[in-house]
Amino acid sequence: MSLKDFQLLSKLGEGAYSSVYRVKRLEDGYEYALKKVKLQNLNDKEKQNAMNEVRLLASVKHPNIICYKEAFIDIQSNSLYIVMEFANRNDLYQKIVNSKKNNKQLDEQSIWNIFIQIVRALKALHELKSYIEIQNANVFLSQNGDVKLGDMNVSKVVKKGLLYTQTGTPFYARSEVWKDQPYDQKSDIWSLGCVIYEMAALKPPFQAEDMQGLYKRVIRGYYPRIPQQYTQGLTNAIRQMLQVQPNLRPNCDKLLQYPSILKRQDEILQLEQISNEPNTLLLTIKFPKSYHYFTSMLPKACYDFVNRRQIKSLHSQQVSPNPRSIISVNGNYEDVTSQKSIHKQCVNKPQKEFKMILDQHQKV
Repeated sequence: MSLKDFQLLSKLGEGAYSSVYRVKRLEDGYEYALKKVKLQNLNDKEKQNAMNEVRLLASVKHPNIICYKEAFIDIQSNSLYIVMEFANRNDLYQKIVNSKKNNKQLDEQSIWNIFIQIVRALKALHELKSYIEIQNANVFLSQNGDVKLGDMNVSKVVKKGLLYTQTGTPFYARSEVWKDQPYDQKSDIWSLGCVIYEMAALKPPFQAEDMQGLYKRVIRGYYPRIPQQYTQGLTNAIRQMLQVQPNLRPNCDKLLQYPSILKRQDEILQLEQISNEPNTLLLTIKFPKSYHYFTSMLPKACYDFVNRRQIKSLHSQQVSPNPRSIISVNGNYEDVTSQKSIHKQCVNKPQKEFKMILDQHQKV
């Protein structure tokens, strides 16, 4: 596999060391997200982190987590390319913004629907001893209610240990961060609690005028109650996830056994059954000294694992006017509409010009 096997459609986002493109694979005609990681700008640890991202993506197969398709190296541009699932979806961040703008609360069933699917995705990741920084911008929603979790490259999303929101404020920073304690699975539960709270209240649970004030609120576990229109079951679930002491927070298995979740699970089951076969974390992929060994070391292509509901959705849904990639780059996103010039340049260009155009937009 190489760049000539894809048609570049648009640029979706860009970070300091990587960019994400919307592409069409010529062999099957499907659209994918293609992430370009510029290796020449990375130190040894960062290069290994890139390999770990490929390893994790290729290890987990779950209807609520972005699908890995393939990875390959381009020696000429000194870049690693990761091919991933792409979907024309809005994200939870935009859904909350729109609800707040329209002064309209989210209905509780929608909140439970999103909640349960995120927990299922987290459970699959935690079984691999992997963690993911959750924020509403990394939760992607389809029109039929499907949820997909994106960015699993934690080192690219976190700034000095703090997860920042779209506005640059660490509202989701868990108590462990302020106390300089290690990150673990219970940290994901805290972040999930923040996301669910924000869906109900349309604002983060912990807010203050300055960092010191935010610190005090977080370590005390002080936050306003969600609106009274929501059930006590939702209030209790949020309270449990936002426990200051990590050991008091439930894990994913316990969350899925909550009565309020159990009675709703059948209502939102995926059309296909989730495989009972556990995911297996692939062996560590060491960054090779020579690029010539890359092909044999990278996970095999996986274009055959396609969510049936996703295919149905792609055929039935109208393309969103502002499609967003499931993948984030350094926690930053750019709308496709802001990349019209790239789209016009690339859509009908011969494939030999693909790489030239792609590299052109990497220059800073």
